[in-house]
Amino acid sequence: MIVSRPGVGRVFEATRRVRVADADPSGRLRLDAVARFVQDVGNDDVADAGLDPNIPWVVRRSEVAVDGWPQLGERLAIATWCGGTGSRWAERRVSFTSQSGAVDVATLVVHLDGSGRPARLPDWFESTYAEAAVGRTLTSRLVLPGPPDAAVERPWPARSTDLDVMGHVNNAVTWAAVEDECHRRGVVPATATVEWSGALEATDPIELRSAEVEDGLGVWLVVGGATRVAAVVA
Repeated sequence: MIVSRPGVGRVFEATRRVRVADADPSGRLRLDAVARFVQDVGNDDVADAGLDPNIPWVVRRSEVAVDGWPQLGERLAIATWCGGTGSRWAERRVSFTSQSGAVDVATLVVHLDGSGRPARLPDWFESTYAEAAVGRTLTSRLVLPGPPDAAVERPWPARSTDLDVMGHVNNAVTWAAVEDECHRRGVVPATATVEWSGALEATDPIELRSAEVEDGLGVWLVVGGATRVAAVVA
């Protein structure tokens, strides 16, 4: 469920233009560009609040709902706020609106301590962001199924440029894998959900598996037979 903008609490606003590196051959804003924008506006929001934008978080789940895709050259009006909380995680809601449409994103992120382990939300989060969640609580439980036996598979090697500061494959690169499979199959995403059950490393022998599923197109990134990332696109 993607919640609406709250009437209370902190909402950070920004703008950004859809540029050449953000669009597919038709001029449509791509999912991986949306993921990068979510990261950027999240960092800007934290910095604007007077906090450290390098505080470590990892993405657990991300949902995207599209009501008309923004196009190349358009200016996006962006708003972000806290959509809900758990003991060690929180949801960052981001809305993108242009003259051609709107994209809404809900991303569940897990707070990490200095050793990289999940840690309780700090006091500063409660005082800065929690009011906008209006008491909504969230679970971090993953619900997407693994790939069926009939799924088609192909290699999806990680590059050094795909890695983030923690040495993991950045979540925007995961969205690039989903975009690539959508392009191969002629699918224009209207809704999409991605779940991460584990990190992808540079040396992992990653396989991309895909198949038609009840809700649309399923995409999985698999290492050694174990699903690290699952996605469903409609």
